[in-house]
Amino acid sequence: MTEISRPLAVFDLDGTLADSAHRQHHLERGPRDWNAFFAAAPQDPPLAEGVRLALESARECEVVYLTGRPERCRRDTEAWLAAQGLPEGRIWMRRNDDRRPARHTKLEVLKRLARTREVRMLVDDDELVCDAAQAAGFRVVRARWADTSAALKDAQEREGRT
Repeated sequence: MTEISRPLAVFDLDGTLADSAHRQHHLERGPRDWNAFFAAAPQDPPLAEGVRLALESARECEVVYLTGRPERCRRDTEAWLAAQGLPEGRIWMRRNDDRRPARHTKLEVLKRLARTREVRMLVDDDELVCDAAQAAGFRVVRARWADTSAALKDAQEREGRT
């Protein structure tokens, strides 16, 4: 089976593969310190359940990454994925100036991907993203193996930052 014919397994990063709990405090006080939040991402420990699922998925699927992280975090993100031994794959990131909620930006990318490829599943921890993807007909695996703060969830929805 050629790479182009393999279905896609789409993985979120923060809260799905990467444990961002140690940096969520940057979002819990005002004003939110997004620069510090993203600067600390290279120190995220991996989430074993998500890593296991990504490695398992790579047997049958091409693994790609869909994150709300801004494009300016690409180099750190690529290095982190490689350091964890995760499958190589395209990384879809948010434009630096895009503040739309993740449920909109991620669904837009999923629909674009589905035009030419089978999207076997989306794995994400954001319930609103999961609900939107499921409503659009995508198979969703809800990543419920990490703790996320209320401040992070609010920021994802209202500030469109991750």
